[in-house]
Amino acid sequence: MCRQINREGLTVTLDYLGENVTSIEEARRSRDMYRRVLTELERHKIDANISLKLSQFGMDLSESQCRAGVRELAGLAAQLRNFVRVDMESSEYTEKTLDLVREIHALTHSCGAVIQAYLYRSENDVEDLCRRKIRVRLCKGAYLEPADVAFQAKADVDRNFVNLAERLLLRGYYPAIATHDEVMVDAVKELAARHKVGPDGFEFQMLFGIRRDLQKRLAQEGFRVRLYVPFGEAWYPYFMRRLAERPANALFLARNLFRQ
Repeated sequence: MCRQINREGLTVTLDYLGENVTSIEEARRSRDMYRRVLTELERHKIDANISLKLSQFGMDLSESQCRAGVRELAGLAAQLRNFVRVDMESSEYTEKTLDLVREIHALTHSCGAVIQAYLYRSENDVEDLCRRKIRVRLCKGAYLEPADVAFQAKADVDRNFVNLAERLLLRGYYPAIATHDEVMVDAVKELAARHKVGPDGFEFQMLFGIRRDLQKRLAQEGFRVRLYVPFGEAWYPYFMRRLAERPANALFLARNLFRQ
């Protein structure tokens, strides 16, 4: 699959499904799977990196073990000239996640973060990450968050998304703009043109299988596009948890699956 995506002119980020592990042994199995993935990507010369979640690496069980596992992977990625993206989970993980990314980036320069546009704090976080030259993936955010930490109206989230995208295009280090919303895509394209940011200065990111028409069109226009490809046996609990956290996710999936 990854080879075929590369042949279409797109790159990949691989996500081994599994969150909120219940034992350190589970966390170690996730680490070992990602080690294997990085090694195989290098062996087969596939243009792909990896994305992982801290709850999958045992953050809720042992913060030191979690940090050690991610640090080991980032070190391997650095050796292989690859990259590790630490995904963002709910707001209770935000500070711990960014703290870990800052620490590991300082050691390896092969680790990046995700910023969610619906959080009030994200503007300050983007400024901090840009100063440190840490790569950022910008998304809207998929968890159900309370009004004291996150924008509740779509219009407010969209407005902040465009604001943060502009900051990243101006001051970020090869930012990734993750959205399937054509209004947001067009806004980012307009910002890039206005600020004279070339197609090699950032990338769009989208889920594998969602809006293939838009993905292909962007690639044909010369933009870089990376597909987020989840794999593994834990897809059902992952999907059901996403629906439980935010029912609007089901509407998003239903709307976009058939817009090909």
